[in-house]
Amino acid sequence: MSAPKLFSPGPVMVKDNVRSALLHYDICHRSEEFEDMFADTQEKIRWLFRADDSYYPVIISGSGTSANETVLSSLFRDGESVLLIRNGLFGERLLEIIDKYGIPKVDVAFPWGTYPDLKVIERALEEHPEVTAAAMVFHETSTGMINPAGEIGTLCRRYGKLLYADCVSAAGGEFVNVAENNIDVATSVGGKCVGAFPGSAYICAKKAVLDALTPEQCKNVYLSLYKHYASARAARQTPNTPNVNLFWPLNTALGNIMEETLEGRVARCQACARIIRQGLTNLGMRLLLSEHMSNTVTSVFLPEGIAAPAFLKEMEARGYIFYIGKGDYAAQNLIQVANMGEIYPQDCENMLRVMEECLRTMGRKQAS
Repeated sequence: MSAPKLFSPGPVMVKDNVRSALLHYDICHRSEEFEDMFADTQEKIRWLFRADDSYYPVIISGSGTSANETVLSSLFRDGESVLLIRNGLFGERLLEIIDKYGIPKVDVAFPWGTYPDLKVIERALEEHPEVTAAAMVFHETSTGMINPAGEIGTLCRRYGKLLYADCVSAAGGEFVNVAENNIDVATSVGGKCVGAFPGSAYICAKKAVLDALTPEQCKNVYLSLYKHYASARAARQTPNTPNVNLFWPLNTALGNIMEETLEGRVARCQACARIIRQGLTNLGMRLLLSEHMSNTVTSVFLPEGIAAPAFLKEMEARGYIFYIGKGDYAAQNLIQVANMGEIYPQDCENMLRVMEECLRTMGRKQAS
């Protein structure tokens, strides 16, 4: 079959120049050429997050989870605790990391798909002065919900707490302004809305936060934020051998957003999401969310009698890839249709026509 269309929330389809960047000739990561490219990529990351000069980016070899683990395993000294705000699978991923490193926590949990209650969050901040930082997911990909990062950032500033936001599925598809949102530490990765490949993650953090780190408080060797910051500042380097071949596509993909403009990229994502959501509704499907929806992920329940695994298999045979729902949603025949990466309005129209035919065919088979 021809290359499938990835309507999945990572990996994503990439632009031709991003794919070509993988073929860059071999270089040593201790070379001046790499160091120049490293520094250029840092500046593009700062631009993506709308960060001012008080922020500093570092680049991590690994998935978005590696960037999240770098932050959570490095940010807290003994006796310090974190306020975790979660309402989906990737909030639970942060919880798993927090518990693995034995970080004391205040767990503010909301049901999946429920918008966080700011009054509950503020009360937790009032009642737990021992908390030094809050942690949250900006775009909870398991539902497609955008959480109130700006409002939570305001609360954290009011109570003198840091805010760490997992922006893995947000950066490049949403407006993530770390300065305006009072986000002290943000993470993301190339292989989602930015339109690069999996395995090139990054962190953009306040210099004041990074300058206060000590080697002792970082509990992971490879994912030490202190080491990454020190290497980047001293030599435009990473502390260990990085995935050099993925740096070039990340740099190129960030350059593509700069050329399209972030406003243009976000507008394209919004246009695609509108087409997808209207089309799915016209096909008789029910959306999981009715508000606070992201620009790039739509969670939708298949029509009655259509099993998600069989539907995904049929659509894959027709050249389209989606995700099955996470957690309990999978048994409810929920699927996720994403429009990250190189997806344009016409791609969405084409996909919906194929999906309509697939549903019609499956419905006939069921009836017979």
